[in-house]
Amino acid sequence: MYRLRDDLALVSTVDFFTPVVDDAFTYGQIAAANALSDVYAMGGRPITALNIVCWPQSGLPREMLVEVLRGGAEKAREAGCLVVGGHSVADEEVKYGMAVTGTIDPLRVIRNVGARVGDALILTKGLGTGVLMTAFKRDRLSPEHYQAAVRSMARLNASASAAMLAYDVHAATDVTGYGLVGHALEMAQGSSVTIVFEESDLPLLPGALECCREAMIPGGGRRNQDFFGQYMHISEEVSPDMVTLAFDPQTSGGLLIAVPEPDAIALLADLHRAGDADSAIVGRVVEPEEHPLELV
Repeated sequence: MYRLRDDLALVSTVDFFTPVVDDAFTYGQIAAANALSDVYAMGGRPITALNIVCWPQSGLPREMLVEVLRGGAEKAREAGCLVVGGHSVADEEVKYGMAVTGTIDPLRVIRNVGARVGDALILTKGLGTGVLMTAFKRDRLSPEHYQAAVRSMARLNASASAAMLAYDVHAATDVTGYGLVGHALEMAQGSSVTIVFEESDLPLLPGALECCREAMIPGGGRRNQDFFGQYMHISEEVSPDMVTLAFDPQTSGGLLIAVPEPDAIALLADLHRAGDADSAIVGRVVEPEEHPLELV
């Protein structure tokens, strides 16, 4: 964040990744939504974006690149964000994303630390994009579950961001590659608290549980569990599949919001009215325990 004056600052962020779907236009949409998400997580408004493209010199038609960029531009227009240029390099592996600039009120910046004892935790999108896209790559995902995952990944966090700004939110972060556990760990450690998640409250995308039962586990999920598992106490009653989904790496996931418990129901209702139908109260913030995270 760079302060321009007392009531105005700029937010800069960048994100890009390899394709998660086969359709070029949809890939562009998802990559753009993911890149815009960090600005929304801070309570900012994206205003400009620069495309970042890695593309092979041969083997893929130019029309496919056009569709990727068109998907990104469409999602930027939806966000009210102007694509002002970009840069491309020759690469054997396709990658696309954006460097995004947004504006924010310096007095209303929402950081990913600052959660307080007594806060409730709200998650605004269902979990499971990692296992679902792994099943898709193995031709084991139904069209209905694929479309549900795509809709979630391509949906902007704009409405969720606007809704939370009406409340005294103490902390927020978007949930992406490190999964719910990895991003919550950063919040818990930075806030010197313990975050307790309720297994039964975690929202899941359609088909995610079935994919876990069929061992459609992405490598990133296993790495997340190997690295972050030491920081989390997991109750013996929690099912192994729900543990997997807590560590599942998300693509363009939702916002994890720490808000005073008395405001949580009202914020949840606002999120549902705004179209973030998967939003749910998933946990609570307590005094620091032996582990910064618990799943019960």
